[in-house]
Amino acid sequence: MGFWDSIESTAGRQEGVARKRVPVLSCPPLGFEVEVGMENSLRYDGDSKSLRIHAKEKIPLASKTLLQVHGELDTGTGTPSYLALIVRHFYPEVIISQHGFWLQLNKDEKLSYSLRGKKAFPVTASGLVGINLKGRFHVDKEYKEARGAVELAWSALNFQKDQDVRIKIGFDICDQVPYFQIRENNWTLSADINGKWNVRFDL
Repeated sequence: MGFWDSIESTAGRQEGVARKRVPVLSCPPLGFEVEVGMENSLRYDGDSKSLRIHAKEKIPLASKTLLQVHGELDTGTGTPSYLALIVRHFYPEVIISQHGFWLQLNKDEKLSYSLRGKKAFPVTASGLVGINLKGRFHVDKEYKEARGAVELAWSALNFQKDQDVRIKIGFDICDQVPYFQIRENNWTLSADINGKWNVRFDL
């Protein structure tokens, strides 16, 4: 719920919602600004009903290429619930706000490939209201999957003192499922019409 939220969610940081910042490096190997260093979060969802500790490290590798190391610990079972190495290659020449090619190896030694893109269309001059189009094509040994979504996003900076709020209402085109997401500073709540939900707190 909330397209791609199971892997990564960065749009709030890019669109002005106040969240804890990691160091920003203007990275010559990548050719554009990228957040580097460790990012940590606490996650909980209605399916597992278990608190998970998630950590992610971003490491520049080469021209337009980034390595992401993901680890997640399920506090209920005391075992890793997610381990992955992800190589991301970016295409700055493409006029898409978020895009790239992903090569992922997870804890089960399962290799997969993804091509992802997102295009934002501002509705207001301030850019605080906009429409997002997202697409993803995923391939592994077992199946191929193409997905897409459209979202209406609204950001309210200084909704109250030291409080920024961002609301997204989206529709998963493939599953025909509406969903929403609310972010308040470091808190994120995502849910869909089928009752699936998750909560995330960025440390």
